[in-house]
Amino acid sequence: MDTSLTLPCGAILKNRIAKAAMTEGLATFDGRSTDELCNLYRVWAEGGAGLLITGNVQIDSEHLERIGNVMIEGTPDEDRMARLRKYAEAGTRNNTHLWAQISHAGRQTNPTVNQAPKAMSAVPVKVPGFGNPVELTIAEIEQIVERFATAALALKAAGFTGIQIHGAHGYLIASSLSPLANLRTDKYGGSLENRARMLLDIIHACRAAVGPAFPISVKINSADFQHGGFTSDDCFVVVDWLQKASVDLIEISGGTYESPEMFSGTKLKAEHDAAKKKEEETNALKQQSTLAREAYFVKFAQQMREKVNIPLMVTGGFRTRSVMEHAVATQSVDVVGIARPMCIMTDAPQKLLDGTVDILPSYEDNVGVPLYASIFSKFRIGRSANIAAVVMYLYAQIYAIARNGVADENMSRVVALYNAYTHDSKLLPEYTAWRKEVNTKA
Repeated sequence: MDTSLTLPCGAILKNRIAKAAMTEGLATFDGRSTDELCNLYRVWAEGGAGLLITGNVQIDSEHLERIGNVMIEGTPDEDRMARLRKYAEAGTRNNTHLWAQISHAGRQTNPTVNQAPKAMSAVPVKVPGFGNPVELTIAEIEQIVERFATAALALKAAGFTGIQIHGAHGYLIASSLSPLANLRTDKYGGSLENRARMLLDIIHACRAAVGPAFPISVKINSADFQHGGFTSDDCFVVVDWLQKASVDLIEISGGTYESPEMFSGTKLKAEHDAAKKKEEETNALKQQSTLAREAYFVKFAQQMREKVNIPLMVTGGFRTRSVMEHAVATQSVDVVGIARPMCIMTDAPQKLLDGTVDILPSYEDNVGVPLYASIFSKFRIGRSANIAAVVMYLYAQIYAIARNGVADENMSRVVALYNAYTHDSKLLPEYTAWRKEVNTKA
């Protein structure tokens, strides 16, 4: 893992370990980066990873994954650019690459932000609380493509060393790829070629904006884990198109809010798919070998390697150094993504590289609903509560690092929940007032 990787564009990663994208929520109410965000990425950059990928950088202030996302909505003003430059400087210390993950939340826009988000089709998310989406016009899709390119150019100018286009987890681009969420009958719907058109248009526009030597990555679902959704065969085809479109790295993930493989790594959806034809595919993507157990999508990456020649990154479940080394040595993956462990062990990459640790702690295993509530774990609501508890705990640890430079491993679930809730809730009134003012001026 301690070997460098030269990407197709010519950029070089100093090693094969990446801090994968995790939502931070540390921007201002109007999406400007902050000193806390800089502190967080400075700590992570000094932790030894070759690559850091940021949480969502949104291109539309009315379509956020959460309030506190960084936003680049059009050409940034000087204050926003100055803040981005400071952010980039912090995250590129120690010869570390810092790539911004550019996104549009689409129909999975946080309901506190927008109850009528724009989406490829007016198909609501089958999760309580989300608003009813409104279908995008072709002109609006073309504007979104332009916004991705504008953001990419601004990030390059600010000193970020690459970008990742978020095409996974049910957000706008992923929903465009899904035949369940994209019911359009125009040039952006129907065939896989049409459903992939927006993503490919975004790649071409971004490449034209940033030039041939700037890394462009795409995060894509190996599958949606939903019957009738985006499949592994679809993914193979799309990745081949992305390779031809000059993408430098593919990060393989999977799932949506409706089938949250990205949060739990378990087969939460399997109970609903047991009688359906596609269960075999879901199971095949998660074979119970040690390697596949530790990295949920490695088996899929091995299959993809046989079909395309593009650097691959897998995130999700890696904990054991020998497994990571094996995955890289056998060329199953080119980059190992680590996320949750770095919410506490911020120098996990360096500890893995120098042999200080052989197994990264799974801190989240001791977080969840109280023992007396475990009786509900056999129900979906109980599992969802456990996932939420883990997410809030990790949020709180990210805030601790951003403010104090170190995590608080002994933080209780109650304190973590309070810290996460108060952090997000305090931004809501400011965001709401700001959006009202912006809409009034418009």
